[in-house]
Amino acid sequence: MRKFNIRKVLDGLTAGSSSASQQQQQQQHPAGNREPEIQETLQSEHFQLCKTVRHGFPYQPSALAFDPVQKILAVGTQTGALRLFGRPGVECYCQHDSGAAVIQLQFLINEGALVSALADDTLHLWNLRQKRPAILHSLKFCRERVTFCHLPFQSKWLYVGTERGNIHIVNVESFTLSGYVIMWNKAIELSSKSHPGPVVHISDNPMDEGKLLIGFESGTVVLWDLKSKKADYRYTYDEAIHSVAWHHEGKQFICSHSDGTLTIWNVRSPAKPVQTITPHGKQLKDGKKPEPCKPILKVEFKTTRSGEPFIILSGGLSYDTVGRRPCLTVMHGKSTAVLEMDYSIVDFLTLCETPYPNDFQEPYAVVVLLEKDLVLIDLAQNGYPIFENPYPLSIHESPVTCCEYFADCPVDLIPALYSVGARQKRQGYSKKEWPINGGNWGLGVQSYPEIIITGHADGSVKFWDASAITLQVLYKLKTSKVFEKSRSKDDRPNTDIVDEDPYAIQIISWCPESRMLCIAGVSAHVIIYRFSKQEVITEVIPMLEVRLLYEISDVESPEGEQAPPLPTPVGGTAPQPIPPQSHPSTSSSSSDGLRDNVPCLKVKNSPLKQSPGYQTELVIQLVWVSGEPPQQITSLAINSSYGLVVFGNCNGIAMVDYLQKAVLLNLGTIELYGSNDPYRREPRSPRKSRQPSGAGLCDISEGTVVPEDRCKSPTSAKMSRKLSLPTDLKPDLDIKDNSFSRSRSSSVTSIDKESREAISALHFCETFTRKADSSPSPCLWVGTTLGTVLVIALNLPPGGEQRLLQPVIVSPSGTILRLKGAILRMAFLDTTGCLVPPAYESWREHNVPEEKDEKEKLKKRRPVSVSPSSSQEIIENQYAVICSEKQAKVISLPTQNCAYKQNITETSFVLRGDIVALNNSICLACFCANGHIMTFSLPSLRPLLDVYYLPLTNMRIARTFCFTNNGQALYLVSPTEIQRLTYSQETCENLQEMLGELFTPVETPEAPNRGFFKGLFGGGAQSLDREELFGESSSGKASRSLAQHIPGPGGIEGVKGAASGVVGELARARLALDERGQKLGDLEERTAAMLSSADSFSKHAHEMMLKYKDKKWYQF
Repeated sequence: MRKFNIRKVLDGLTAGSSSASQQQQQQQHPAGNREPEIQETLQSEHFQLCKTVRHGFPYQPSALAFDPVQKILAVGTQTGALRLFGRPGVECYCQHDSGAAVIQLQFLINEGALVSALADDTLHLWNLRQKRPAILHSLKFCRERVTFCHLPFQSKWLYVGTERGNIHIVNVESFTLSGYVIMWNKAIELSSKSHPGPVVHISDNPMDEGKLLIGFESGTVVLWDLKSKKADYRYTYDEAIHSVAWHHEGKQFICSHSDGTLTIWNVRSPAKPVQTITPHGKQLKDGKKPEPCKPILKVEFKTTRSGEPFIILSGGLSYDTVGRRPCLTVMHGKSTAVLEMDYSIVDFLTLCETPYPNDFQEPYAVVVLLEKDLVLIDLAQNGYPIFENPYPLSIHESPVTCCEYFADCPVDLIPALYSVGARQKRQGYSKKEWPINGGNWGLGVQSYPEIIITGHADGSVKFWDASAITLQVLYKLKTSKVFEKSRSKDDRPNTDIVDEDPYAIQIISWCPESRMLCIAGVSAHVIIYRFSKQEVITEVIPMLEVRLLYEISDVESPEGEQAPPLPTPVGGTAPQPIPPQSHPSTSSSSSDGLRDNVPCLKVKNSPLKQSPGYQTELVIQLVWVSGEPPQQITSLAINSSYGLVVFGNCNGIAMVDYLQKAVLLNLGTIELYGSNDPYRREPRSPRKSRQPSGAGLCDISEGTVVPEDRCKSPTSAKMSRKLSLPTDLKPDLDIKDNSFSRSRSSSVTSIDKESREAISALHFCETFTRKADSSPSPCLWVGTTLGTVLVIALNLPPGGEQRLLQPVIVSPSGTILRLKGAILRMAFLDTTGCLVPPAYESWREHNVPEEKDEKEKLKKRRPVSVSPSSSQEIIENQYAVICSEKQAKVISLPTQNCAYKQNITETSFVLRGDIVALNNSICLACFCANGHIMTFSLPSLRPLLDVYYLPLTNMRIARTFCFTNNGQALYLVSPTEIQRLTYSQETCENLQEMLGELFTPVETPEAPNRGFFKGLFGGGAQSLDREELFGESSSGKASRSLAQHIPGPGGIEGVKGAASGVVGELARARLALDERGQKLGDLEERTAAMLSSADSFSKHAHEMMLKYKDKKWYQF
């Protein structure tokens, strides 16, 4: 453990620029200053960056597979991702390096392996017997495009159909091609003049593995005899085929077609189908063919011992059902059930009791993969109810607009949120247990509670239990409930500042200890919530309207003017209770016809029933000012101990006492400076010389530029998180300055949006406001987009009754310091270098009769400061840690000297900075727009970690990236998925133990006993024939140019990862032997291969000699 003071601050530095700045710093503040030595325990070796888990619905799914013995579900996506699901809490994410779409997945049932077929014509074999699955082998087809694969149960030979109509056979053990090929021209009749199209289906007859059913797109189906290498039967239908399924007895199969029909064929009657069904076709009276319907994309034919078979299909609706939702149709005997889905169907699978295709299937559920959801239908219950989905797949129920992550919360929080959330559960689910229940949980090494809060476009806020790398929804709050829904579209554009999603959440401020929650929404509204376990009916929803203005008079004045005027902030401002009635003009337009003094949303005026959970305490709305809409809120903070909430935007700052429901402060940003404004403001035109550090959130876009100031909602991806991103997005994001064209240039205020100084960070704390202060006192620190930090002193009345009667006095006390770039985060350390958390009041139930609680109330009402420094000697100093887009500074208080400084980035900018606890110490963690994740020690700001992780590819990442305690971080990796990562070395080391096991040893069920018929049709003995047929000895080798074998990294390497832990040494010794054995085995195989090739060469030479020995030279 090294001690760090100013003299030694250079020890840990690597970057030249930062060391130069440190040297300047040393010169400015020589070591003679009374800076105490602080022991810093964090070193570089405590940090390591790795992804932990991915939660949420697989984005853009494209393929589905199920292992009926292991009970594991696999989903592939269009971006080459693979998600595996076992029992609730067992999930796994893998990625194909190529990023090509997954077109098909096939489990090697009960083998702990999976084959994936990709759109780039590669096949991959995944080993699922390790916690992090890896690819063992890959095979790249060079001359043909893969369209369909089929792997029979307990077979090692994979049939691969191609676009040309050929079928190749791959040995899944060695991932090599067999010389046995079924050519399309051999399969179809010679008389057929046209190509049959790509292979869309391959399956073997359930009763005879020697017969292969091949479906071609054009409508031809062929039953191929593998032994005799010829077609037994050919079935032709004049409509394209989408899928084929067998009856388990192997005497019938069913095809689904592009005209919405199903044809059922007897194997031995190829002339015409036994039955043609149009499930959704209108039957015409004259006996004519029903009208054609949409294609039936997939059909499954499943039998039961005790009743009629199930025919399950997707698609096939009639063309006149416009606007009808996608459907899954279940036909069982004479009944047909049409189950409507919320999204289009990507694929479905019927889950059956047996893995054997030649037994009664006994289907019990259907898993339906939708574009944005996964649904499981119970086939055994009447009405086919769905199972309650235990996976966290509803993150994107409404698009996520912001995220906050809290590790190490109070332990009673998760049970409290769970108990109020349990009442929100829907009814009518299947009574049965979730049937996908394979795998085993990992060991929960992390014992601390973690909570993720997501804000959504529809105004909902979801609380998730994220402890021990799992995710489970706890509670959902709908913030839109307090507003009137606009019934007609006509009255909307007048007040709304967003085109859609007017309730979208932009910022969440939460105090876990007091459970107070505050949200800022896109329509310039702020709602404060209090947590209660009791239901209440609120007769009148308390609300305040705030007129926050940045007004420019005709004379170019650097001061913004307030209307209505407030007392000037000389000694302090008294509270301004502003009930809606007291507005100078509550009409919707001012004298010149411009919209004035109206909020964007209308609060309900009827009584509101508030269920247990979060209940509205106060609604605050910014109003229109002389035809100018309120600007979106860019920063927000709440403090439960002081009873205050504060928020700011590019116009200014407002502070509200939510206990007295009064506005305490309402100032333009410029007025915060008072007379010593360091900037020469000319707000009539945007400055070209300096790159401004951000103004309105509306200017930020995910690749496109907003043409108007009327901001779009976050779902149209037109907003940034908390204004951490500069408006012109700096050169990194390659958006030109001139692209911000303004359409409403008539208004002076809309021209200067870019040059305005917005409030970008707010922090309540108990610290020293002025240099002369001898003891810390409550105050608010304010950071702006121009890099200024200002302080507002708070004079709070005593607790108890007095707190509700006497006013809170707030007095701005000028600038403390300036940094480069917008201020992102502020925090305070005590004299020992420990974090000083903001004061808070512990949670108590508010909705209980007063008398009982009076004593406790008085006791609790006093502002509780948990600052270690305030309880110690007064003379002790503090440190303020301030992080901006460009640099970080540590300021010694009360002297206000800069103790340490670090330039974080020169060419890029910081998107998110958080001061977090790790290994009983604290550090500053930053994520830059250039993709770097960095951590710095505190207070000396030594660089500890700098890893290139991922570049800022879209605004979603910027809006949702957050760090929290104990080395945890997360961001939204796609619109539907949360990616969690860790920057802690300890968590990286424990990750292997924490991950769940996908593969568990399970005995394969016994094969159905067939008695006499088994011998007749051939059951288990056929696999030997396959070896004989497809092996090299009989079918030779495949052409080398046809496919290329690529060994994967997951062979012995994969096992190495699993060989850590208690038996590590033994396992390693065994591995060494295995590796040696593998090498010897390879040598032996190569020798054998050379011998067999020499043997086959001599055989061929002998055959050639016999063939040509009696021929004359002119016959060659």
